Amino acid sequence: MTAIESARSEKAQSASASLLVVEDEAPIRNVLARFLRGQGYAVETAESGLAALQWLQRHRFAAMLCDVRMPGMNGLDLVPRALALDGDLAVIMLTALNDAHTAKDLISGGAMDYIVKPFEFPVVVEALQRALHRRTLNAEQRRFERLIREEVAARTAELEQEQAAHRDLVVSVAETLVKAMEAKDVYLRGHSQRVATLAASIADMLGLDSDTVERVRLAGRLHDVGMIGIREVVLHKPGPLTAEEYAHVKDHVRIGMEILAPLKHLGAVLDYVRHHHERVDGAGYPAGLAGDDISIGGRILAAADAFDALTSRRAYREPATPRRSIAHLSSAVGGLLDRRVFVAMKRVIEEGRSLVFVDELHS
Repeated sequence: MTAIESARSEKAQSASASLLVVEDEAPIRNVLARFLRGQGYAVETAESGLAALQWLQRHRFAAMLCDVRMPGMNGLDLVPRALALDGDLAVIMLTALNDAHTAKDLISGGAMDYIVKPFEFPVVVEALQRALHRRTLNAEQRRFERLIREEVAARTAELEQEQAAHRDLVVSVAETLVKAMEAKDVYLRGHSQRVATLAASIADMLGLDSDTVERVRLAGRLHDVGMIGIREVVLHKPGPLTAEEYAHVKDHVRIGMEILAPLKHLGAVLDYVRHHHERVDGAGYPAGLAGDDISIGGRILAAADAFDALTSRRAYREPATPRRSIAHLSSAVGGLLDRRVFVAMKRVIEEGRSLVFVDELHS
């Protein structure tokens, strides 16, 4: 559409627009309405602010020409209430005063333009066309802004989906590494999944929010990924480890963090994995953290990991019962274990309060 065609189209739309004339003086109201109808506008009239609001509640107008001074509700009081009903309404005020202070009050009150009484009809037409043109521009701007917001929201959703898919892929690869490592040792099979479920159950028992519970569970699934870098002869050794072998095993935390390093969006999950061998007495590794310096996820994983180790079969011993394992771990409170975490774990085990996750039912 050319500029000339666009102007003609806008003029045609303006000429067919629906107008509301609000004027308490009947002669002015009737003359103005008759003139505007002759210009092709659909015109309704109101003799007061209240009558105008009744029209606005049941009909949509393109513009409202409104007198400032009216008995009861004056024009300045009417405009904000009218715009609250229809934010697209183009408002032109009719005033007997022509000074800067009056103009400022009218425009700041929501009017697009004003006409000074007594007015000439060509002035009314020009003011009306300006207001309707501005109304059209405002509508187009809002439409454009809405389209931009929708596009930004759609692109943001796409990026979030891509990031989630990437995260799930890398997590899946990491879990595959864990399962591959566990599959080589009959005594380790399912260890990470069991630790994850117990850790999440402990977190839930502690009253942590659902997002933290899920982060704890994910950390449990990934906490031993670094074991893939431990020599099998050490990993499967049935007897006590030498100092060198133990140092090598402890290195699995560093290896795991190197594998998970690209997953920065996992946030606290990385800290939970990094801290799962720290002890509340400060004698753990790799950083020797103590007490509350250890993330809550790290303290929970330490407890779940220790419990699963005791209740799992090993080449050199039979598995301990849950009751005996809890009794044994009670002596580790204040050393390996956080007291609150231990109490929560004890309740989970004794009350059978383990959480069930849908994705585990199909794994």
